[in-house]
Amino acid sequence: MPALSVLDLIPVRSGQTTGEALRASTALVKTADELGYRRFWVAEHHNTTSVASTNPPVLIAMLASATERISVGSGGVMLPNHAPLVVAEQFALLEAAFPGRIDLGIGRAPGTDPLTRYVLRGQSAESADEAVARFAEYVDDIGMLMRPEGVEMSYGPRVQPLRATPHATSVARMWLLGSSDYSARLAAQKGLPYVFAHHFFGQGTAEAIKLYRDTYQPSEAHPEPRTFLTVNASVAETKEQAYRLAIPHMQAMIALRVGGALEAQRSVEEAEEIGFPEGQDRMADAMASRWIVDEPESARRRIAEFAAEHGVDEVMVQPIGGALAAHPVDRYPSRERTLRLLAG
Repeated sequence: MPALSVLDLIPVRSGQTTGEALRASTALVKTADELGYRRFWVAEHHNTTSVASTNPPVLIAMLASATERISVGSGGVMLPNHAPLVVAEQFALLEAAFPGRIDLGIGRAPGTDPLTRYVLRGQSAESADEAVARFAEYVDDIGMLMRPEGVEMSYGPRVQPLRATPHATSVARMWLLGSSDYSARLAAQKGLPYVFAHHFFGQGTAEAIKLYRDTYQPSEAHPEPRTFLTVNASVAETKEQAYRLAIPHMQAMIALRVGGALEAQRSVEEAEEIGFPEGQDRMADAMASRWIVDEPESARRRIAEFAAEHGVDEVMVQPIGGALAAHPVDRYPSRERTLRLLAG
């Protein structure tokens, strides 16, 4: 088996408050830490009723404080939404508090709707587009600002030092994240680790990873290309049980793709009662075929084959098992069970 890691969007289900969802994710990261998972990442999504992971740095501090060993990071910070200095300051402080345990995964997409994007930056649509266009420059800025020596900048007649934190002794690990060849090319050009969003698209992974490896330019920090894979997973004692637990997430992903509303995640019983409209059952089956929806032994074998196929030594799973009506609102028993069954 390759090393295993976890991606958590902190889903909010029906009848659950934000605080209860956060407590459930805290229990999930403790489970991952206990089982020896390598890292635990949280995403950045805004203005949705089904996802509580709006602010990765705040969540990372919370989750790292609750654990002892596991690396905690962002999967990712959507850089066009933020000033580079702010991101550098946040992750320099996190690294100072939890040295060697912080990952800064950076994405280029806004991860939200146009209104929220505007409010986040307080800028016009043209300025927001400029932030996307300057993504490569902003990545460099963050890397330089987090260094112990920082940078020197001219401001009027003065040359002034600028650094993210007064006295850094280590630097958060930077990763570029993407769902197209843009980030693969940029990560290769800058000699940075790279992750393709396979869990979201399920296609184009081999091409993106090959492009990254073939064009990689070694850096001092990373003489060799470094990447891993992401995949959705629902694992239970039988494949049928695993599929049943995955239905709420399938319905949410189908709604996203057909332009439906993203509501609080349904319980498994609610999702079963609604089912899939005609035609969407085929979409659900297609999703399940690309995800790891299986019993433990077969799930572990498929993950090992998946890693070997793409030549990686790590797979990050997003546990997607839904909650039963009887489950406590401050835990994710199905998701915790997936981690336990995969860990063996």
